[in-house]
Amino acid sequence: MESTLLLIVSILFIVSLLSLLSEKLGIAYPIFLVIAGLIISVVPNVPRIRLESELVFVIFLPPLLFAAAFNTSFREFWFYRRPIGLLAFGLVIFTSGIIAFVSHAIIPGFPLAHGFLLGGIISPPDAIAATTIFKNLKVPRRALVVLEGESLVNDATSLIVFRFALATVFTGHFVIWKAGLDFLLVAIMGIAVGLIIALVVRFIKRVLVLTPSIATAISLIAPFLMYIGAEHFGFSGVLAVVSGGLYMGYHAQDIYSYDTRMQMQSVWDTLVFLMNGVVFILIGLQLPDIMEGIKQYSIQSAIMYGVVISLTAIVVRIIWVFPATYLPRMLSPYVRRQESNPGWKSTFIVAWSGMRGVVSLASALTIPLTLSNGAIFPYRNLILFITFCAILFTLVLQGLSLPLIIRVLKIKVPDTEAKQRLAIHHALSLAALEHMKERYPEQITNNPIFTAAKNRYEKIAEMAGRQLLGTEEQNNDASAMSALYYQMLLETITVQRDLLKVMRREDAYMHELLRDKESELDLEEARLRRLAFQK
Repeated sequence: MESTLLLIVSILFIVSLLSLLSEKLGIAYPIFLVIAGLIISVVPNVPRIRLESELVFVIFLPPLLFAAAFNTSFREFWFYRRPIGLLAFGLVIFTSGIIAFVSHAIIPGFPLAHGFLLGGIISPPDAIAATTIFKNLKVPRRALVVLEGESLVNDATSLIVFRFALATVFTGHFVIWKAGLDFLLVAIMGIAVGLIIALVVRFIKRVLVLTPSIATAISLIAPFLMYIGAEHFGFSGVLAVVSGGLYMGYHAQDIYSYDTRMQMQSVWDTLVFLMNGVVFILIGLQLPDIMEGIKQYSIQSAIMYGVVISLTAIVVRIIWVFPATYLPRMLSPYVRRQESNPGWKSTFIVAWSGMRGVVSLASALTIPLTLSNGAIFPYRNLILFITFCAILFTLVLQGLSLPLIIRVLKIKVPDTEAKQRLAIHHALSLAALEHMKERYPEQITNNPIFTAAKNRYEKIAEMAGRQLLGTEEQNNDASAMSALYYQMLLETITVQRDLLKVMRREDAYMHELLRDKESELDLEEARLRRLAFQK
């Protein structure tokens, strides 16, 4: 037990250090950690770490999917439901079919059922890789929403295809209409389970007074309840977590108090960071076991199969994305009215962003070692090796090339955030002023403290209004003064924090009061640094 715990803690520590190094090098940490895992795995005397599929599906997948869904805009997700659906359902099934026939053609004796099994495994791009790699890249908002929405839902489609293909390998029978009905049942009931549990969580929060710690703990437990509950009844645990996460994210302001939201944000940010890091470094660490499994094959042939099928997955995505984007616009006036033309550059970014990840590897690991008659499951190790190649190939090739492609294509993203931020600032300030005038008319006129608050909001509303109307330009002098202003405010916080240290050393005040004041200064510094960064 002690050695296992030491190994886990060591991995977490290594992940933190390597993530810091990847940030310094400007490489998205999923790519960097996979490569680092590969390097570590070939170091002599390094302990073997085997990735168990149950660990991924039960421990890692629910919270990571829930966090991604919780932070996704449901309004945008629903607005782009057509392109998301075409990718998450249509493309996954299309890719599975093409890979099935290609693998059946190039691998001697490889059955078509095994081809569909392989297709179901490597057809879905990874949610974690997509959101992490695009985090620091400027891409059109439509492309980002579609890619994140696709990566949330496509795992469910691929896992269902995988189940059907595995059943076909065992039974030798496949009835398409029955598979279609089962697919709908598994998907719809999975969504229902997720929404029911999300509603239960909301009801508990409404009828009981929960502390931020308890509410945060429930938010951590909820995705596991959604996933395990849905899977227990044979439904889609992925869709349960996604639907529940989208619902709870959309109603977060009603469900959680301000202090709970602050605590949840900190806890979830740390948890997601560590889980993402562990998942990707574990992918790289699987290399020795995977290489041992293909000893009966020629290494050159196995690599060739992996590269060809990886390229097939990339090309199939490009072939699908462009018609799926433009054909509906050509055929439907409604689509043309509702959605602006994304342009071929933005469409190509979507087409090129097909990085595979841990769900594919975990699916391959769930393939049983033997058939129902006791015979060894044919081609299992080769499927696992090809899956590993597809993950490595797409993550490194596509993930590393995306920043370069964005620069070469000179994709210009309109800066709508700044204008919308000003509009929000202006509207909120006007609402605050209106409330003051209605509820406290005498105080804001006669009391200096109330008057100062009113004047502050009036100034904020006036400045935001001028910038929205374009009457106040952001010239270099104004920007310099703004930077100097925030520098002054941050320096005053440093001065106050230094004084708190003196107070703590002199032991003249209660420790709890000093700690509360330090927390206030921390929040104020975070607010000022965010505002300074936005400027």
